[in-house]
Amino acid sequence: QVLASLNHPNIAQIYGLEESGETRALVMELVEGPTLAERIAAPTAAHRATLQLDETLAIARQIADALEAAHDKNIIHRDLKPANIKVKSDGVVKVLDFGLAKAMNVSAVPASGGQAGETPALQNSPTLSLTAQAGFSPQPTRAGMILGTAAYMSPEQAKGLAVDRRTDIWAFGCVLFEMLTGKRAFEGETLSDVLAAVIRADPDWTAIPERTPQTIQRLIHRCLTKDLKHRLQAIGDARITVEETISGTDSVAASYDRRPLGQEKTGERSSPPHGALPWALAGALALALVVVTLLHFNTKSPPAYPIRSLIDAPVKASFAFEQPDGAPVLSPDGTWLVFPARDASGKESLWVRPLDSLTAQPLQGTEAAEFPFWSPDSRQVGFFQDGKLKKIDVTGGPPVLICNAAGARGGAWSANGVIIFAPQSQSSTIGLAHGGGLVEVPAAGGTPAAVATHIGKGEVFSNRWPVFLPDGRHFIYLSGDLSATGTSKLGIYIGELGSHEARFLLQADSEAVYASPGYLLFLRGNTLMAQRFDAGNQKLEGEAFPVAENVASPREYRLGLFSVSQTGLLVLAKTSRADMGGQLVWLDAGGKQVGVGPAGAAAPRLSPDGKRLAYASGNLSTLTGDIWLEDLARGVQTRFTFGPRINFAPVWSPDGSRIAYASLLKRGNFDIFVKDSSGAGNGKPLLASGGINIPTDWSQDGRYILFTSSRPSGKPGIWVLPLFGDHKPFPYLQGQFSADSAVFSPDGRWVAYESDESGGHEVYVSPFPPGGGKWQVSQGGGGSPQWIRDGNELYYVAPGGKLMEASVKENGSAVELGTPRELFHEPLINSETEGDDYSVAPDGKRFLVGLAPQGASPPLTLVTHWPALFKKP
Repeated sequence: QVLASLNHPNIAQIYGLEESGETRALVMELVEGPTLAERIAAPTAAHRATLQLDETLAIARQIADALEAAHDKNIIHRDLKPANIKVKSDGVVKVLDFGLAKAMNVSAVPASGGQAGETPALQNSPTLSLTAQAGFSPQPTRAGMILGTAAYMSPEQAKGLAVDRRTDIWAFGCVLFEMLTGKRAFEGETLSDVLAAVIRADPDWTAIPERTPQTIQRLIHRCLTKDLKHRLQAIGDARITVEETISGTDSVAASYDRRPLGQEKTGERSSPPHGALPWALAGALALALVVVTLLHFNTKSPPAYPIRSLIDAPVKASFAFEQPDGAPVLSPDGTWLVFPARDASGKESLWVRPLDSLTAQPLQGTEAAEFPFWSPDSRQVGFFQDGKLKKIDVTGGPPVLICNAAGARGGAWSANGVIIFAPQSQSSTIGLAHGGGLVEVPAAGGTPAAVATHIGKGEVFSNRWPVFLPDGRHFIYLSGDLSATGTSKLGIYIGELGSHEARFLLQADSEAVYASPGYLLFLRGNTLMAQRFDAGNQKLEGEAFPVAENVASPREYRLGLFSVSQTGLLVLAKTSRADMGGQLVWLDAGGKQVGVGPAGAAAPRLSPDGKRLAYASGNLSTLTGDIWLEDLARGVQTRFTFGPRINFAPVWSPDGSRIAYASLLKRGNFDIFVKDSSGAGNGKPLLASGGINIPTDWSQDGRYILFTSSRPSGKPGIWVLPLFGDHKPFPYLQGQFSADSAVFSPDGRWVAYESDESGGHEVYVSPFPPGGGKWQVSQGGGGSPQWIRDGNELYYVAPGGKLMEASVKENGSAVELGTPRELFHEPLINSETEGDDYSVAPDGKRFLVGLAPQGASPPLTLVTHWPALFKKP
């Protein structure tokens, strides 16, 4: 009865109430024509068109008139939005659904034109939150209740506080803003994001066309003031303002341009009457002074507030950051996010998500791709796959080859059409050695050419993760000893295309990225830091200051999982664990779990008799950790090494009496030590030649140890350490590619190893001593080979965590290989940084496997207006 009393030409009339069983329905006036939401979205759903200013003001006046009539009868709409406003063919506006914002099951509300069960547009769906009893209360909105539509709610309404007519004034401002700009004043990816924006954020005031009359701009600011006491107090004042602007009685708006917003006049201007020009100029000057004064004192935009929201992994998929295959990377314009992800089948690829969408899609053809980076126009993504640099259009199409790039570590794309990237020139064992300089190549394709970069002098060092500065010529990159975190031996350098110089810029423990209007962001430890940076002069300003804590930087690649757009967005992944490895479990040959081992363990190695277990445990972020032993029969664990730095990669002697392992005693140098497996005494050095030396296997006759080496004095690759004679190491396999995880066959005549010489990681078998042929065992990728005791079978890990088995039959000086078959499929921890994460029992019937942490991936954090997180120094 109250609603039916609203008899007004701009309000849809209610004629009666009908009942059918338990269903009640209001009989309302039929209003033909599009809704205002449909009119704003014209001519197509994909391209919004702003209304002509005359039409916008005419509609706004009628909406204000309708609200004024309702407020005069103490009725509040509470759900004013373009979808509840009809515009008839004769221009008459009808406001619908007065007072009908009520409780609904949002998940059951059909989307416009859809079927029941579809997810509606969150910013248009009615929402309700009650602190007391469930269900709809016909009483006016009170504290504890949220009633209305998220994108048009007032802050007090979104908080569930008591509301009055000023909540309709807020919604009127939202509608007027949307008519002028073609976009909502408050948006977000989820319902909670929209509510957060309403409560804390400000509209994009710059979206309002500059030729909008100042009276209307001030009116929108007054309507969208969050403080109730300073918000416009009566909708009648809004109606008067709009009417005066239309009639030209307001001095500032008297001569507003009545063309469509954003459209300029064509044709010649008429000349003023003779003698009128001086007076016209004087009048224009006076008017300009008035406008400037009003702009300065009345239309100063409020400061932007940072808004935090979460981005979940795709449905039935997880983020693949732990390898790492790359970081989440925002496009320069802030409209896209690209990231590596793993689907339910274990297949990894690059995914993209438009930030105006709630879903992400995989980029077809990017399986096993690594380290994505954006083109400057935000249309293409560069990435590395199968030892090659490629690019792909995010809107569709297959990948395009640019050049060869085996084992690269990051790339950057300039506005001048040049890509620089870090090619691998040393072994990537535990991700610490990646020396050499950067190279450049045309984005259209070509042959890479060297560019000037920092070159270490007789030390293990790396150049990686380049980023272009705005001029497209200068670039920054991480360089130095990756184990020397927190020191000047690892930091950000700056170079220039066409120059032979590279200079140190600042100390950092990860890559650095440039963010407009002039910051560098980088990690120190796991803290994201920012520092002011003059990109034009390539100079730092002030001191670095923290932005976020506990930012992930997995596997010691020194790749921080953070990114920025040039529009004020920041995305980052929080660290969820710092320990090595995951949960060790026993699996049978069919993949069935038959036992549990220690947690937080990596590089498990069973003793030759299968009665003891050696494994590494520690903290990768601080490069500290030790080797532990477990008596499997008693379940007793004992510490085997005692720092002071990291000790890992245990390898048993054939009789089980000793254990060889890698130890970091001096920054940048991993030496090989040996210790009695009883734990007695201290470790003794077996090899202390500098560089990074990681033992991988001990021959059955006890005479040789295989190890992977990145040595300043020699080429990287697989080496052999004799335990007799002069103990002088000699190379087994060397080349300009990665080769590691080498293991002896039980009879010592063959060596199985992993190499990326073909562009992707595969498992090979070659004779020992070195010389002769080689045979590829894996098909479609593989690593971490291990022999069964009789030497007739070889196991390895295929992409996606598949444990594979292949028969190996010796035939004179050659081997015959069977077709690999899958034993089971589990989320095995990647072994590139910590040694093989599985071990085969002596009987070959059980496997001790390190599983990656299970459960949904932790969400990413997205921050808008991130510079507002801190006070500028």
